[in-house]
Amino acid sequence: MKNIIVIILLAIFSSIKVQAQMDEALVRECAKSVAGDATYLKDFVVDLGPAEADGRPPQAKYSMILQKNNEYNFTICNSDTKPGKGVIQLFDTNRLQGSSFIETTGKDFGGFNFKCQKTGVYHLWIFFQNGEPGLAVSIVSFVGTM
Repeated sequence: MKNIIVIILLAIFSSIKVQAQMDEALVRECAKSVAGDATYLKDFVVDLGPAEADGRPPQAKYSMILQKNNEYNFTICNSDTKPGKGVIQLFDTNRLQGSSFIETTGKDFGGFNFKCQKTGVYHLWIFFQNGEPGLAVSIVSFVGTM
């Protein structure tokens, strides 16, 4: 009985380690795509399932404080292991400040720069187009002072 428990625990821990290594590799690859001399600040790894029955895609939400007169870069990179294409949106309270995807044109930019006009809490939303399941990493970088 102890052998079975040990085998099950080893299987669980090894699968967690493999997933963590895949996430780290995705973060490293995405960090390479950040433009210019931007300074890496934080990454968010998002793994979401398919849309619910009501058609709304699941979303991940993160909050962060951004400072006035600073420019930030928000980049999103998708994993090849799942079909979803990630979208990153930045909100100040209820107002959309930036998006990597323009729904009206269908244009996907893979990221955007944001010139912060006021210090405060901003909300980062990440979801996948068409409600598909997806795995992506978003990297927030400091570009410079305005």
